[in-house]
Amino acid sequence: MNGVSSAEEPAQIVALGDAIVDVLAQRDEDFLVDCGVLKGTMRLLADDEAEHLAAAMAGSGVVEEVPGGSAANSLAGAAALGARCRFIGLTGDDRLGALFKRHMADLDIAFDTPPHASAPTGRCFILVTPDGERTMQTSPAASHCLTAEALDEQAIRACDTLFLEGYLWGPDTPRSAMRRAIEIARRETRRIAFTLSDSIALPGRRDSIIGLVRDGGVDVLFANEYEAKLMAGVDDFDAAMRFLADICPLPVVTRGAAGAVAMWQGDRIERPAAKPAAIVDTTGAGDQFAAGFLAALIAGRDVAQSLDTGARNAAEVLGHVGARPLKRMEL
Repeated sequence: MNGVSSAEEPAQIVALGDAIVDVLAQRDEDFLVDCGVLKGTMRLLADDEAEHLAAAMAGSGVVEEVPGGSAANSLAGAAALGARCRFIGLTGDDRLGALFKRHMADLDIAFDTPPHASAPTGRCFILVTPDGERTMQTSPAASHCLTAEALDEQAIRACDTLFLEGYLWGPDTPRSAMRRAIEIARRETRRIAFTLSDSIALPGRRDSIIGLVRDGGVDVLFANEYEAKLMAGVDDFDAAMRFLADICPLPVVTRGAAGAVAMWQGDRIERPAAKPAAIVDTTGAGDQFAAGFLAALIAGRDVAQSLDTGARNAAEVLGHVGARPLKRMEL
């Protein structure tokens, strides 16, 4: 795929991320115990563990399948704000891969990475107990087989922003693909944004991510407050912001109901959270904040305005079940 992008106009945001389908079900705590799943955990599954859990879920009631993945969710939000988007990620050549591809097309997001010939599409099994708590077990499968050869280099060269998902930074194969994408984007002086995705992606990867950022491989770094402190190795938020500002031109940190903070050219910029009519589901709020921020930044808004757009985008997704917006949004 080191050749021609199929999009008529260059994508403004090109994202590399996990091509994952969320498999959701409401189950009681006895089901979790029977499956050997610890309530409230987030854990990576081997392929055989994933097959066992999938069979148990399918045999015990209603299951919903919804395309997800952190960067893909962010592209859904950016596209809803009018940004032209392209996703680079790897599905399996199977039913769930076809579902993922169809949903991307429905959102007007370009996605034509050829599927993996043998590995299945990645799945995130989300079990919701009667108390509303979510237990998430993820099988990356094909998504972590992404190679540098699968990159659409022309799309990366022509984009405004290359957006990288922290979940993909773990295994050597997709990490090499990300490094190659960074090299291409940096050569063309494109903006590079990196989202830490979740604190689960940090252990064992912190030093390499810090090295990437410090060496100039990232222009915009997205994190939540907890992730920012983990990255900095401190418990104090202000100290964490100073650390991130020392290594990255534009760190952007969300703080839940306390809003968001960015550091830009020596200035600390703080904006309040947008208040949703109701909080129904917090899934995807961070992904949608990043979507709104990047879409606004690409449209020429300043950092404060971009923070506000990110907050509004996050608030919209809080008001319904699911990690993606249900309607077109305004910048």
